[in-house]
Amino acid sequence: MKKIKWLAIVILSLIFLTLILASFINQPESSSIPNKSQTPNEEKQTEKEKPVPKEKEHDQKPTEEEGTLSEGLREVFSSVIEGAKHLFVEEDLKIVAIGDSLTQGVGDRTDNGGYVGILEETLNSNIEGEDINIENYGKRGNRTDQLLKRMEKEEMASSIKEADIVLITIGANDMMKVVKNNFTSLNYEDFAAEQAGYEKRLHEIMQRIEELNPDVPYYLIGLYNPFSKYFENIPELTQIINEWNRIGKEVVSEYDQAVFIPIKDIFVGNLEEYLWKQDHFHPNEKGYKQIAKRVLEVIKPEIEK
Repeated sequence: MKKIKWLAIVILSLIFLTLILASFINQPESSSIPNKSQTPNEEKQTEKEKPVPKEKEHDQKPTEEEGTLSEGLREVFSSVIEGAKHLFVEEDLKIVAIGDSLTQGVGDRTDNGGYVGILEETLNSNIEGEDINIENYGKRGNRTDQLLKRMEKEEMASSIKEADIVLITIGANDMMKVVKNNFTSLNYEDFAAEQAGYEKRLHEIMQRIEELNPDVPYYLIGLYNPFSKYFENIPELTQIINEWNRIGKEVVSEYDQAVFIPIKDIFVGNLEEYLWKQDHFHPNEKGYKQIAKRVLEVIKPEIEK
C-alpha cells in the first residue's frame, strides 16, 4: 500500500521536483560560488576556499513576471531587524556561517546574502567603529558529506578556529539526494535508510568544529517544509521533515556547545509569502529576514557585551 502511495507522489510531483532538482541541487558536486577561476567540478576546486562574497550573482535571474525590486523595497528587505536597535554587541565579534544554499542566501534577490547578510547588517547597526563581517561559507547543493570535506580545507578550518560563533545550515540536500536516487520507485523506507548515515555525518561535523575550536558555541539551524502547500494530503512528507529535524536535535543535545534553532514553524502557513517564486523551495527576502530574527533571538546572549 505504501508503495502505491509513494508512486502516486512521484506522479504528482514529477514536474515540481524536476524543477527543484534542476534549480536547487543541480549536480551535488557542482560549484555555486561565483568565482570565474573555479571549474564546475568540486574535485577541481582550488585548495583554499574563500567565503562567499556578499555581492554575488545567483544561478538564475528574476523573471519579468517576478518583477524587479524598487529602491524602497530593497531598503525594506535589506534593513536591520526590527526591535534589535539596542543590542550592545561585542565589537571584535567573529561569526562564521557554513553550510548549503540557505547560508549562501540563494533566493535573496537583493544580493544581500540571505539571513547571514541581514544578521550582519543588524549587528553592525548596533556598534561603533569597525564593522563586523560574517564569513559566509555557504555553498548551493552541499550535503553533509560535502561540507565535511570542505571543513578540511585550510581557509574554512582557519576561520572556524578563530570564530566566536559558528552558524550551520545543512541537511536538505541529504534528503533531496534520496529523491534523486530513487525517483522512479520512491518510498518511505528510502528516507529511513538514509537517516543513519545522515546522523553519523552530523556527529562528524560537530566533532570537527570542536576539534578546531573546543570552546566555540555553534548553532544548527533546522529544516522547514516547502512542500506542505502543494502536497498537504501526503502526511509522509511532513513526517520526513520532522524526523530530519528530530535527528538534528538529538545530535545537538549530545554536545555542550551546540544549540538547535528550529525554523519550521516560521514557514507554516506562510509559504506563498516567504518562498522564492523561481523555485518555491528557497526562502525569499522576507523568509530570510524571519530566519535572521529567529537566529538573533537565540544567539543574543552570546553576542552582547
